[in-house]
Amino acid sequence: MRPLEGIKVLDLSRVLAGPWCTQLLADLGADVVKIERPGAGDDTRHWGPPWFGEGERRVAAYFLSCNRGKKSAAIDFAQADGAALVRKLAGSADVVVENFKVGGLAKFGLDARSLRSANPHLVYASITGFGQDGPYAERAGYDFMIQAMGGLMSITGLPDGEAGGGPLRVGVAVADLFTGMYTSVAILAALYRREKTGEGSHIDMALLDTQLSMLANQASNFLVSGQDPPRQGNTHPNLVPYQPFDASDRPLVIAIGNDRQFAKLAQLAGHAEWIDDSRFATNGARVANRDEIVRLVSEAIGKRPADYWFTKLEEAGIPAGPINRISEALSDVQAQHREMMRMIAGLPLVGSPVRMDGERADADLPPPALGEHTAEVLAALGLDPPEIERLRAANVVG
Repeated sequence: MRPLEGIKVLDLSRVLAGPWCTQLLADLGADVVKIERPGAGDDTRHWGPPWFGEGERRVAAYFLSCNRGKKSAAIDFAQADGAALVRKLAGSADVVVENFKVGGLAKFGLDARSLRSANPHLVYASITGFGQDGPYAERAGYDFMIQAMGGLMSITGLPDGEAGGGPLRVGVAVADLFTGMYTSVAILAALYRREKTGEGSHIDMALLDTQLSMLANQASNFLVSGQDPPRQGNTHPNLVPYQPFDASDRPLVIAIGNDRQFAKLAQLAGHAEWIDDSRFATNGARVANRDEIVRLVSEAIGKRPADYWFTKLEEAGIPAGPINRISEALSDVQAQHREMMRMIAGLPLVGSPVRMDGERADADLPPPALGEHTAEVLAALGLDPPEIERLRAANVVG
């Protein structure tokens, strides 16, 4: 039995943060019904290329990444009959997840107050750019702008003055993804509390809040020092050496996390004298003398090929690895052993990283076609085939 088996999730979200949250809930065993607009569906169905499939079943790879394990019901809740159907679904749901603008669902009777009045046990999670209150609450929020506003871009990229220097966004939408993860954790906590109290919750998640929280040590560095952390490219503000180095044939990353590891690196590099050098003996000293120790380590690493260093560093217990392309990362022997690439109903997907008691927490349903489960979902509400056809003819459902 999967941990969330029996939990019903009504997914009113689209794009990434909400779908990422509900995909994780589906992986953990929840029954997730994704409500989509008839004829169009989630915006990300159209965010290609690349595309998978042909004709009417063609779908963007983006959509496939975050909708595993769900059922799709195409219901137009802008129409009164459609809104009534969704409210009825919410009446028997344990969780609702939505990422509309603040107040955007109230006119359909699908806001937290309306649905929780009818179903006090409901856990209702709202995801917005800036939260349910505050001077920016009415604004739309997208990952790129949140990475910019939330400080992440200011510490990502090469320093000003270097070739290619300037702020950069992270290569995936981390503000969205982290918000989805935080939301799923909050939902699990709310469900646990509901077991004790019988009461649901309204969870208020904001991309900006999440972005600020995930600045982690960099935000703490500012709070303690009063200085904005600089962009450092691929180096670390608090650890040295912790960066790529060029071996004689290709680059590799070496991540020294403590003085013991540095001592082993010094010996492997043929420079045991670094261990007792006051400039390098401690991490704090190495941070203060970053340029010099990085120069010395670079010279040593550059004398031999990467495979030599991988072998020696692994034997010494020093974290190191290649800089892989995505194709190389997914085909790595460890990724293959952990079965991180999956085929579900002919669709190539990255699997869930969660394992419990040796078993993968991974949904077996492929990402759904638009409206694939509409009839099934409506039948479960008690609608008979003629009524479903009437709603279909009126474009209320698809």
